[in-house]
Amino acid sequence: MASQQIIEEKAKVVESIKEKIKAAQGIVLVDYIGLTVEQDTAMRSELRKNGIEYSVLKNRPVQRAFNELGYNEFDSYLNGPTAIAFSNSDCVVPCKLMSESADKYAKMKIKCGMADGKFIDETVVNQYAKLPSREQLLTNCVFALSGLVRGLAVCLNKIAEKEENN
Repeated sequence: MASQQIIEEKAKVVESIKEKIKAAQGIVLVDYIGLTVEQDTAMRSELRKNGIEYSVLKNRPVQRAFNELGYNEFDSYLNGPTAIAFSNSDCVVPCKLMSESADKYAKMKIKCGMADGKFIDETVVNQYAKLPSREQLLTNCVFALSGLVRGLAVCLNKIAEKEENN
């Protein structure tokens, strides 16, 4: 009876992890061993401010969740201590923040991740980290478009002034 209850509890944990994976736009797995409590607390605070859920999870349920969703690429990375950063809104932000944390805390190491439903290794996580955020890209687009609109307005104004003078 007790073993059946344990099996059901483990199945619930796997289902919970699967829901987090399905909802996430970006996921980064890290080896966090060696971080001090102060470093971990500071990192978690920064992640929370940016809407990132950060959890230390057991490898076996995480592996089972990924496998049940059809992702077998994570198997070789799920050994040793593993913490996972989940972002439901952006695939770049967790890569950027976890990469910054790994740079700041030498003992932390990025293992791999997922962006928009696709497995990415450490190299690609670091490449994503170098990208501007979604907000920055949108801001750049707005400035570019406003410059074009301004140029068009100036041009149309010159044409109107020229016609008034004739």
